[in-house]
Amino acid sequence: MREPADIEARLQKLIIPASLSIAAAMEAMDRAGFGILLICGAERRLEGVLTDGDIRKAILRGDALDQPCGDIASRSPIIATDPVSPAEALDLMDNSRSYFVNQLPVLNAGGQVVDLVLRSDLIKVDHIPMSAVVMAGGEGTRLRPLTDSLPKPMLPVGDRPLLEIIIQRLRAAGIQNVNVTTHYKSEKIADYFGDGQKYGVDIRYINEETPLGTAGGLSLIETPKEPLLVINGDILTRVDFRAMLSFHRQHDAALTIGVRAYNFQVPYGVIECDGPDVRGVREKPVYSFFVNAGVYLLEPEAHQMIPAGQHFDMTDLMAVLLAQGKRVVSFPIVEYWQDIGQHTDYEQVQRDVQDGRVNP
Repeated sequence: MREPADIEARLQKLIIPASLSIAAAMEAMDRAGFGILLICGAERRLEGVLTDGDIRKAILRGDALDQPCGDIASRSPIIATDPVSPAEALDLMDNSRSYFVNQLPVLNAGGQVVDLVLRSDLIKVDHIPMSAVVMAGGEGTRLRPLTDSLPKPMLPVGDRPLLEIIIQRLRAAGIQNVNVTTHYKSEKIADYFGDGQKYGVDIRYINEETPLGTAGGLSLIETPKEPLLVINGDILTRVDFRAMLSFHRQHDAALTIGVRAYNFQVPYGVIECDGPDVRGVREKPVYSFFVNAGVYLLEPEAHQMIPAGQHFDMTDLMAVLLAQGKRVVSFPIVEYWQDIGQHTDYEQVQRDVQDGRVNP
């Protein structure tokens, strides 16, 4: 039974107005860490819910992130009426839709939010049918001298190595089998993690004697019977791996690529021309792109297309799959994400930890 103070602390993180922008809602959702926000009016009367899935759909549609989040929220969510027993809550989560629901707002008779029940409040996280590979073989040359004695994934973030945080996030998602590809100072990684039992996972090490690219090392792993999650070992992220798997299955993809929205503002007025004739001007326009976020989900059929022992990148695999008419989809990462490729990135991550923006 959760204490009233804990319930209130959770609600304070989750309740937002419909007028809040999508961009601001993304930040609020990431800080809260529950994959949902409750849109409320006066006296906490529920007007709708906003999930990470709603935001991903908006990003894929190209919606402007400065528009009100209420525009993309669900106005008819599944709810429970207070009081609700754990069995009743689970029944609503499992049977009210054609898919499982992981969060359940609880309202009183006046339509006011009094609680949000999470599936994880009620049951232990189950094993997820997916294995993982962490690509941890890079030398981190741009981070020298920090990487003179440590491989990049072993650099401390807060009080723990980055790779330890990644492995614990995988375990928290229900992933038990983790492969770690190594090359540079591989003994530092193996000596620290051992067989992984201390961290609740089974770790197998795959050493690349010669670097094989961002996908080539996967050829050293036996083709899995289930989807394979691949994550670069220099990324700190709170991405929901379970949500990524659901998205992957929903779209019947051979390969799902985690992507991050990247905005670039041109610092000048852009002149739009038709030949020599000026048709208009856009003052300091902002262009948005999807960039590769270094997180992937592969079906066994995609893994089998990676040539053995050859240098092969994920971009090569994408090209092969697309040429064969296989489906490759993008999964927007709306949670915290930071690549640690150079000193400024590493310093930013440390500031984010100190400021409480991300809890490693």
